[in-house]
Amino acid sequence: MKKVFAGVLAAALLMTTAACSEDKSSESTNEKVALTYWSWAPNMDKVVEGWNATHPNIQVTVNKQDGGDPAVAKLLTAIKAGSGAPDVMQAEYQKIPTLVAADAVADIAKEAGDLKAKFPESAWNAVTLGSEAVYGVPQDSGPMMFFYRADIFEKAGVQVPKTWSEYAEAARKIHKANPKQYLGTFSSNDPGWFAGLAQQAGASWWGVQGESWTVAVNDAATKKVADYWGGLVQEGVINNKPMYTPEWNAALNDGTQVGWLGAVWGPGVLEGNAASTKGKWKTTLLPNWDAAAPANGNWGGSATSVTSQTKHKAQAAEFVKWLNTDPAAIKALAGTANVYPAANDATSVALTEPPAFFGDQKDFYTIAAEAGKITKPFTYGPNVNVAYSAYNDAFGKAAEGRKAAAFGAALDTIQQATVGDLKNAGFTVAG
Repeated sequence: MKKVFAGVLAAALLMTTAACSEDKSSESTNEKVALTYWSWAPNMDKVVEGWNATHPNIQVTVNKQDGGDPAVAKLLTAIKAGSGAPDVMQAEYQKIPTLVAADAVADIAKEAGDLKAKFPESAWNAVTLGSEAVYGVPQDSGPMMFFYRADIFEKAGVQVPKTWSEYAEAARKIHKANPKQYLGTFSSNDPGWFAGLAQQAGASWWGVQGESWTVAVNDAATKKVADYWGGLVQEGVINNKPMYTPEWNAALNDGTQVGWLGAVWGPGVLEGNAASTKGKWKTTLLPNWDAAAPANGNWGGSATSVTSQTKHKAQAAEFVKWLNTDPAAIKALAGTANVYPAANDATSVALTEPPAFFGDQKDFYTIAAEAGKITKPFTYGPNVNVAYSAYNDAFGKAAEGRKAAAFGAALDTIQQATVGDLKNAGFTVAG
């Protein structure tokens, strides 16, 4: 583990880094062992059948878990108790710093070897935290994409936007043609969505400086994104209602929400909420701030990590590598677990046919692969939950009030909450 990052976490007296933890692995990978894997991905037990069939000495049992915060809380409780933790854990990228700080996941840099070249830089950065340590292998990712109702665009004579300026003009034109229709909405309950948009603009909300954390939720790049959306909401051409509500779901289905800034896993959401509109949607790359310098952000995704309390680190790492790099496993992840594998060769190995909801768009995964070329890393910190909670509160008020100035002010509120929490937890914060 890079000394800088170790110093940051040690300063909080919250951990002894996994890089320095006692190696509890068995010396031989030939002995018969049983591993437990906590995951929330659907049908992961069927994916793992492929491993168990070819690895009789290392058998893996999948225990289905709730995702997000409940999964992390359950693991941390087991780690603190010293028993009950699994050998392998599916971990969202934004939760990895929290797990590292609690010494809940192991550094598998030695076991991982040269895996780095098999994954996008942004995904690899998420499991290494910019250090030499490796706290998991990227499993799936969520490059952002733009979904739109092609039939409504054609009827309104609107061109598919390639820039955010063109997106704003398209939003105005669509709403003017039919005041009940919106090209999109600003969602005050989806901080991960907004973080992906900020990443596209060049932001990284956390970072390491010497032996201190840095926090930049209200940096210039994020301010640009907030001001942009605040202006559209104030203008009234973009809706101000959160996503994933009954109202939003109905709008997708009845044609009043004619676009969605989502991610590669979006077809499942559309199929589940707007099945009757199948065949009317198309997908393309996210609009860019500068068409000559395209960039993208990530919304969602997770890694597969080996926990610090496993007694079979080598075998667990071997399984984790197989799950996320073996061609048969990648095919199963995509076709059986219905996730978008993070591996670079996922498109050629497994994603040869478009999702059913986009059956007529044969280049869906070609576009997704282009979207996945995320070159601007986004570093998460150990208190993502605090920042995201502050986002929900601050932007909920800003969106409801429909005043552009309140969007930038919301970032200042989140910044203060995030910095204050880090300091209260004993971390040193630069700036």
